[in-house]
Amino acid sequence: MASRTCLLFLLVAFLAGALAGDVIEVNRSQSQREFDYFALSLQWPGTYCRATRHCCSKNACCRGSDSPTQFTIHGLWPDYNDGSWPSCCYRSDFNEKEISTLMDGLEKYWPSLSCGSPSNCHGGKGSFWGHEWEKHGTCSSPVFHDEFNYFRTTINLYLKYNLTDVLYKAGYVASNSEKYPLGGIVTAIQNAFHINPEVQCKRDAIDEIRICFYKDFEPRDCVGSKDLTSRKSCPKYVSLPEYTPLVGQEARALDK
Repeated sequence: MASRTCLLFLLVAFLAGALAGDVIEVNRSQSQREFDYFALSLQWPGTYCRATRHCCSKNACCRGSDSPTQFTIHGLWPDYNDGSWPSCCYRSDFNEKEISTLMDGLEKYWPSLSCGSPSNCHGGKGSFWGHEWEKHGTCSSPVFHDEFNYFRTTINLYLKYNLTDVLYKAGYVASNSEKYPLGGIVTAIQNAFHINPEVQCKRDAIDEIRICFYKDFEPRDCVGSKDLTSRKSCPKYVSLPEYTPLVGQEARALDK
């Protein structure tokens, strides 16, 4: 009789724990509502790479003459209209094999500009692409449900909305001596894509430019575009710095 009572108690406890776990999972999924729009964040390698002090094989800044000279992808981020964003929406561990056929495009247009290993959503560290998928890609439902389509669509958007080409045609080219009017850069993007972008700087150098889209990937204004004149944004004149890659003996010495 005592053993039956004990087994019954354990069964009740197990069911209670399972139900409690279900409640926790439901609450977790409900705590992050569906996103409102996408922000395609593009980083200027000249600004990122000039801070490079250590070379490694995974850092595109260290590719010598093959180092990137145009905007590269930082990520495609689901955002909210109130300026906040969801992150790490569900468990989906990054699997590089799922995007193996996209690797050439990823290496060229979406490379890591760092030797560091970013953290993932569930402890530990991983690749740059893994970080972007787990933190942002998992929040892109109902538009995306898998890695492959998330990364493929992002690359296609990047190629369709060629920000580097737009700025170069307007006369805004990489230079370590020229300063350009921020308003002119924004106007060039407005004329090309008919939206207001978001621009971020490190001091007077353009760091990232974001182009935003509705869920059907039609362009729209970025929420942060209203902050262009705030203290958190760029100065009136900005630069697009060139970068001289670390190569040869210097790079090999730093990689040790």
